[in-house]
Amino acid sequence: MIDSIQTVYHPMVTSAPGSVSQVRECTGHFMRIAKIKGIATVLVGHVTKEGAIAGPRMLEHMVDCVLYFEGERHHSYRLLRAVKNRFGSTNEMGIFEMRESGLAEVSNPSELFLSERPLGVSGSTVVASMEGTRPVLVELQALVSSTNFPSPRRMATGFDHNRLSLIIAVLEKRMGMFLQNQDAYLNVAGGVKLDEPAVDLAVAVSIASSFRERPTQPFDVVFGEVGLTGEVRGVSRAEQRVREAQKLGFKRVILPEKSLKGWTPPKEMKIIGVNTVSEALSAALS
Repeated sequence: MIDSIQTVYHPMVTSAPGSVSQVRECTGHFMRIAKIKGIATVLVGHVTKEGAIAGPRMLEHMVDCVLYFEGERHHSYRLLRAVKNRFGSTNEMGIFEMRESGLAEVSNPSELFLSERPLGVSGSTVVASMEGTRPVLVELQALVSSTNFPSPRRMATGFDHNRLSLIIAVLEKRMGMFLQNQDAYLNVAGGVKLDEPAVDLAVAVSIASSFRERPTQPFDVVFGEVGLTGEVRGVSRAEQRVREAQKLGFKRVILPEKSLKGWTPPKEMKIIGVNTVSEALSAALS
C-alpha cells in the first residue's frame, strides 16, 4: 500500500514529489516490482474537489485498475466505484457505512436509501436503478414552484442538469405542462449520483407530481427511458429491478412495455407497461 503516490519521490529524479516526472518514474518502479514479484500493489492518489486525480492524470493510464472511493461529508456511507479495469467490469459499485469500528459493508443499499422516505407527498418517486450488476432503489424528490424571475432555475443534485432540462422540455411540449414560469429542483435522496437513462421516467413523474400537487402511490416503483417524442423506451435488466422492488415490499411497478419481453413477472406484483409518458403519468398519479 503506497499512501500516497504524490508524496513518494525517486532520488535520481530532480523534480519535486508529485510532479509528472516523479509520479511517472515511481509508478513505473512499483509496476515492475508488482509484476516481477507477483505482489498486488495499491497506489493511493489524492483527488481534487472536482473528483479528478490531483496532479498528473497519466497515472490512470499506467495502472491496471482505477477505483474511486467517494463519500458525502454529511452522510455516513461511502461508495467504491471502478472507473477503469483491464481485467473486469467497470460498472460495479460497493457501498460501505462508516461506523465506530470502521467501514462496514451495506448488504442492502436500497433499504438504506429509502429508510427516511416520506409517504403520500407530491414530488417523491422511487426509481430502480442499476449500479453495475446490482439493482438499487433510490428516492427522487422534485420541487416545482413559481418564480418571479424572467428565466426559471433548473437545479439537480445527483442527476445530470442537461438531462433534467430535456425532460422538462418533453413535459412542456408533449404533455402541455406550462413550466416556463416555474423553478424546478431535483434531488436524489441520500447523495447518490444516478446517470443511467432508466431514471428518466421517474424524474418526469416526480416533476409532474410536484407541479400538479398530486402525490404518487407510496408503494410504486418507476423506471424507463424517455425519448424526445414522449415515448418510453425499453431498458435492460428489468427483471432484476422488479425482483428488488418485490423484495422491499413494493406492490406496483411502472416500466416500459418493451421491457416485459423475455421474462415472467412475479404474480405478487402488479406490473404496468407503458409506451408513452402520458400513460405513465396517468398510472402513477391516478
